[in-house]
Amino acid sequence: MRVFVADTLDAAALARLREAGHEVVERTGLQGRDLVQALRGAHALIVRGPTRVTEEVLRGAPTLKVVVRSGTGLDNVDLAAARELGIAVSNTPAATAVSVAEHVFALLLALERRLVRADADLRRGQWRREEASGRELAGRTLGLVGFGRIGREVAWRARAFAMDVAWSDPLLDLAPAGYEWTRRATLADLLPRADVLSLHVPLTRGTRGLIGARELARMKPDAVLVNCARGGVVDERALHEALAAGRLRGAALDVFASEPPGESPLLSLLNVVVTPHLGAATVEGQRRAGLEAATLVIEALARG
Repeated sequence: MRVFVADTLDAAALARLREAGHEVVERTGLQGRDLVQALRGAHALIVRGPTRVTEEVLRGAPTLKVVVRSGTGLDNVDLAAARELGIAVSNTPAATAVSVAEHVFALLLALERRLVRADADLRRGQWRREEASGRELAGRTLGLVGFGRIGREVAWRARAFAMDVAWSDPLLDLAPAGYEWTRRATLADLLPRADVLSLHVPLTRGTRGLIGARELARMKPDAVLVNCARGGVVDERALHEALAAGRLRGAALDVFASEPPGESPLLSLLNVVVTPHLGAATVEGQRRAGLEAATLVIEALARG
């Protein structure tokens, strides 16, 4: 079977596919018609976030049997078209959960301890300790919007920082086993309670624009927002207005509605810390995700 790898994949994952007897073709950076042409004769497709698996792509690849995203979420795959065409689709949501959870706290600490500005000042020869004075996390309430694999990893790390943890998730009626120390809340109750609001939901029709002007207005003016999920979950214009007007103290963003974000006004604000979608970008996380993706492809092709 031919497996087409459209985004960079860990070498161990490629080796696993070849050891299973499959032909592996690697070509990155393709979209639309170019991707359709490259998929001729391919039985499986492995992607990460950059490659868009549209209806055009799926219909143009008649031999395709399975699509696997190495990572969390499936917002870059047209699931309706895949279902209609009988193409199996899967992802590896658990593989990068630790990486993303750690990045949440990397961003949060950078924001609250003003590390980016302090680093830049010191490199310019400026010793400005008083202006870099920050805030502790201990004793503050972390509100998690979404309490799946990543949300739970974030919760454990918040506990180590002595934070109180509350969460909102319409798919859960009770706290999962082992998380009885957390508090369940509706989103409406969570917004005014959280000192730190961290988003951990996929991008779907139901979650697009989930945090907009109305939701931001319900948050504490002293609160901060962390988004390592998907950019489209937040109304970026409303977020910019809230931050610029002082109705929200700060934001830490790893994702944007359009990536790269171009000249987003959010990038000009000093109370915003940003990274270029690095949540899952660790050696360990990508190796786990790649190996799991390879295993899913091997099993799917073996089952036919």
